[in-house]
Parts: sequence; structure tokens; C-alpha cells
Amino acid sequence: MKFGINTFLWTAEFNEDNFHLLPAIRSHGFDGVEVSLFRPAGFPAAKIRRALADERLECTVCSVLPRGVSLISEDRNVRGEAVSHLKACIESTAEAGARIIAGPLYAPVGYLPGRRRTADEWQAAVEGYQQLGDVLSRLDVQLCIEPLNRFETFFLNTTADAVRLCQEVNHPNVGILWDSFHANIEEKDPPAALQQAGPHLKHVHTCENDRGTPGSGHVDWRSLFVVLKNLNYSGWLTIESFGFALGDLSSAASIWRDLEQNCEDIAWRGIEFLKRAAAVQADGAA
Repeated sequence: MKFGINTFLWTAEFNEDNFHLLPAIRSHGFDGVEVSLFRPAGFPAAKIRRALADERLECTVCSVLPRGVSLISEDRNVRGEAVSHLKACIESTAEAGARIIAGPLYAPVGYLPGRRRTADEWQAAVEGYQQLGDVLSRLDVQLCIEPLNRFETFFLNTTADAVRLCQEVNHPNVGILWDSFHANIEEKDPPAALQQAGPHLKHVHTCENDRGTPGSGHVDWRSLFVVLKNLNYSGWLTIESFGFALGDLSSAASIWRDLEQNCEDIAWRGIEFLKRAAAVQADGAA
């Protein structure tokens, strides 16, 4: 497996001003960073690719749909704009040297219409993702759809629904981003849910039940690593947490307090814990 850190821990939008973080990230044992991509225009893909190459780090990309952009809108034109937006994001992902773009890429985070999703919305998502198949294949990029908890989206909350969505999209480059924080809220049995993701599992976000340091709370990491071993998962384990004072980003993630004395402790202590847990399973411990 590869170990990554999401740069949301330091900044809402990763750019040249943040390249000084890379040597420390590498020295603490991370294999790569996950950077945010909100709008392709202005995203410094080529510069990020060069900076990461200089530090021998790899890259994954996380993204959300901006307000007014939705794959499940009842307006055909809005849906078309969402497909065009996602195609541009996929192209920028490849330009940055990444092979994964992940996130709740169906509707803006926080869009809660006060009802359950409809069959039309579901079908719109399926058709929208199918329209991305050609560009995903051409650029060898994996699109990883993330279920979120009920307080952030109404559309996709459980692993079971994410599996069904991937089955209906039926494209090898479309799969699941499984996040331990959201699963801790929505799944009755998170390890069983992770197992259910099966062949559709393409990316994993790791953080504690409070979005803090892996290993510091009540997430059942031992069982999760047993499942990852059973699935022969060899992809990324990326720590995703959020800085404590990043304005709108911290607010969007509902970070109202310091989760650690120093936000970087989430990264530095987190990777130590995850590597120990992975090593235990690699050694065959039950």
C-alpha cells in the first residue's frame, strides 16, 4: 500500500506557496500528497507535477463540485455543464501526474433538498459517469466516487449504494473512495462495508471518528486492515483531515475546535500508526 496525506491539513488550495511542505512530508514517510482541485482554470498542474517529482512524491487529487454544478440536476444543461467540468478536472488530474481523482462528484457538498433522492437523479448520475468513460480510459485516470454522511449529502451515504452505482455505470475506471470517517457514521459494521466495496474499491481515506489522528479514537482499525489484506488492496491510504483555522474550508468540514495541539500531529503520528497497523497484517497476524 501507499501512504498519502491530504493537503487540506494545511491549505484549502495547494499551490506554489505550499511547496515548502513537501520535504517534511517525504521525510515523515509519506509516498505522496493529495491535492485539491476545485476549478481547472488556474490549477497549477504542471508546477505541482514538477515539485512532487523533485521530492520523489506521487500525487492523487480530491475534488468537489462547486455551487451551481451538479451531475444530478433536473436541468439537462446543468448536467451537461457538470460533465464538461469533470472532463476538464480529469484532464488537469492527468497533467499533474495523478491517476486518481476522488470525491463526492455528483452534487455540491451540503446540498440537502429535504427529501430522499429520486430515481431520475440516480439515473442522471449513472449516465453522467458513463459519459466520462472515454476520457478516463484515454488518460488512464480512475474516478473514485465518495459516499458522504447524511449531514453532507442526501444522494450517496452507504457503501452498498456506491457499489450499486458502480455496477450500473459499469466502467473499469469508475470506482469507490471509501472514507473511515463517513463510514463510522453511516455503516452499522464499517469493516463489513469495506469488504462489500470489493473490486470497486479504488481509494481509501483514513481518519478517526472525530476527523483526527488515526489510532486515537474508536475506529476499528485492526478489523479494517484485516479486510484490506483479504481484498489484496494495494492502493492508497490517505489521511484526510482539515486545518483548524482555514476559514470556509474548516467551516465546511465542521471543524470547530483543535483536534490536536498541532494539526501536523495528525499527519506525523497518523502515518506512524497506519504503517504499524499495516505491518501487523503483512506479517500475518490475525
